[in-house]
Amino acid sequence: MHPDPRDPHPTPQVGVVVIGYNDADHVVDAVRSALDQGAAVGEVVAVDDCSTDGSGELLARLAAGEPRLRVVRRETNSGGCGSPRNTGIDAVTMPYVMFLDSDDVLPPGAVDTLLAAAAGARAEVASGLCVRRELPSGREQPWQARLYAAHTVLARPSQRPRLVQDTLCVNKLYRTAFLREHGIRFPEGRFLYEDFVFTARVLAAAPRIALVPDRVYVWHVRRSAEQLSLSLDRGRIDNWKARTEACAMAYDILLSAGQKELARAARAKFLDHELRMYARELGLRDAHYQRTWWAHTREYLARYDAADWEANPSAPGRLLARVVLESAEPCDLPRLKELAARPARLLPPYAGTPDGTPVWSADLPQVALAPLLTRPTRLLPLAVDAELRPRARGTLLRLRLHELYGRMAEAGPQEVEVEWQSREDGRTAQREKTAFTPSGADGWTAEVPVDLAGLGAGTWDLLLTVRFADGASRSMTAHALAGAGRLRRHAVPSVRHAVLLVQPYATHSGALALRVATGIQGVMTVARGRLRRLLH
Repeated sequence: MHPDPRDPHPTPQVGVVVIGYNDADHVVDAVRSALDQGAAVGEVVAVDDCSTDGSGELLARLAAGEPRLRVVRRETNSGGCGSPRNTGIDAVTMPYVMFLDSDDVLPPGAVDTLLAAAAGARAEVASGLCVRRELPSGREQPWQARLYAAHTVLARPSQRPRLVQDTLCVNKLYRTAFLREHGIRFPEGRFLYEDFVFTARVLAAAPRIALVPDRVYVWHVRRSAEQLSLSLDRGRIDNWKARTEACAMAYDILLSAGQKELARAARAKFLDHELRMYARELGLRDAHYQRTWWAHTREYLARYDAADWEANPSAPGRLLARVVLESAEPCDLPRLKELAARPARLLPPYAGTPDGTPVWSADLPQVALAPLLTRPTRLLPLAVDAELRPRARGTLLRLRLHELYGRMAEAGPQEVEVEWQSREDGRTAQREKTAFTPSGADGWTAEVPVDLAGLGAGTWDLLLTVRFADGASRSMTAHALAGAGRLRRHAVPSVRHAVLLVQPYATHSGALALRVATGIQGVMTVARGRLRRLLH
């Protein structure tokens, strides 16, 4: 029986399963966010995975005054998230079930929104927008926002292959009987990325799905925590092996269920998301990790067949995969990192075959880049280097646009518009335009003054818009040149602030950004912070 979405006083229909282990600091907030959803939530099942930090006692005290809360304590710790969620599925008595992690929260109205969507569409699954909230900054980023642009009802998942990209289980409401009828459960024990497998099992069962654009889950990301969450702890090779195992299982589940289109989409997701994310960080790892990662990735990619490469063969993830497959040892890591982080940018060197076909490098001529010869200018992977040069009469930003297999000369770079964007509030400042000047046979340069005092204190990202004679334009960031003291912190005299402390640096993706501290107090704050880091 489906609830009436027009009923202003809904009968309890939803059970929320909250799982936690040694998370006494946050679990009560998570449980309360579920209880605060209102009358539609008939029960909250808090599964404590044998915590030793007092979490169980906190939950027991809360349950003593809240009849809708049941606490289930597991006898042994499972080492993962799948087993406690399965315990919750077994314990739920409501027609619908949701999952909530102990360090996250449900925003107000989330359950009512999903329940109304499921009931109105008579859907087995209702799914909404999850936002990743970085703590302590509070900065939010929507997860897979394109999927949730509008209210949508899908008779079957194959109508929207992009569904495989949202592997989260927590931003969804499931009909409990649907999960039980199809035997859909999470992998047991210490299995990382258990939600990849669970989501594949859900999609393989071909449910009717309702999508809503509303926020229904807040995923808290605490990168400064003493122990990173399993998904963020990517510094160990076991994490990568676990991720590839989960992706392989998801593919096999979908293919075995006859969901060929979804299975192909899952393999494409691995190239476009997983491979790029880990390739961005590969240069940060030690040599043993890099060699092991490279060998394991080659072994995994060898399972792909011709059809897996047909769709969008020049996409960044597929290009990364081809480089890995064609080289027995790790190579070109800085270049791969840049391509993974900024697909619109392909750093030099640029090589070609005798007949003029662009290739990845002289060492890997078998990785051809022929689509670059015909791709429109606005889609070419342009590379612009940026360098901040302190001068006696002011600071200068020097830019260099690289030639790309002759395509830049063909398009005719004319001018570049430069602006700085505040990391804190998103405002932009100092929009300046200047012409490009040819610089030898392989590039163009431009110089723009930077009013550091006018920018003021804060962190500033450099944004460019490059315009060409053929009418095309491109918005992009610029690659920060390193070495020879180029990214060194320096002090600048200022009439307005007395002194400025300027730190050019390369972001995680290699783009140029600035940190500016103003006045004597700002400089002293930076100095004290640096001293603390040195002492610790």
